[in-house]
Amino acid sequence: MLEDVLLVVHVLAAIVFVGGSAVATSLFPRYAPLAADVPPDAPSDQGERSPAVATAMHRITRGYAVAGLAVPVAGLVLAAVQGRTGEIWITLSMVLTAGAAGLLVTQIVPRQRAALDTPGPAAPLRRLSMLAGLYNLIWAVVVIMMIVRPGSEA
Repeated sequence: MLEDVLLVVHVLAAIVFVGGSAVATSLFPRYAPLAADVPPDAPSDQGERSPAVATAMHRITRGYAVAGLAVPVAGLVLAAVQGRTGEIWITLSMVLTAGAAGLLVTQIVPRQRAALDTPGPAAPLRRLSMLAGLYNLIWAVVVIMMIVRPGSEA
């Protein structure tokens, strides 16, 4: 029964919070404002720019990142209850999760804040978009590891 509850919390938190932060980080660059002196013919999709939407995406990124801490906590407790903490796929998933969290905290959130505080050219937003893609790729690898469980003893 405890394992079932932990698994449900782990999976639902991953879907809602990690999924939500993944979508928000991906959408932010599309809506982030550009500097007023960016030429109108510059490739930037000016028509989609919305500081209000970008601000909302930034808040979702930050808030869901904090709430997303439930995912590794529930996952580690579940692994401990199941006696699987020593399995390589658990260790690798935790390392990747730490990497995704580090990327989010040290690169993505500060760059989003900077883009909102001081709109500039489109190039930094393209880099932010690339970082969001990397963040999402890390989570995709974690999901694959949760399904395939390489090196699993069960």
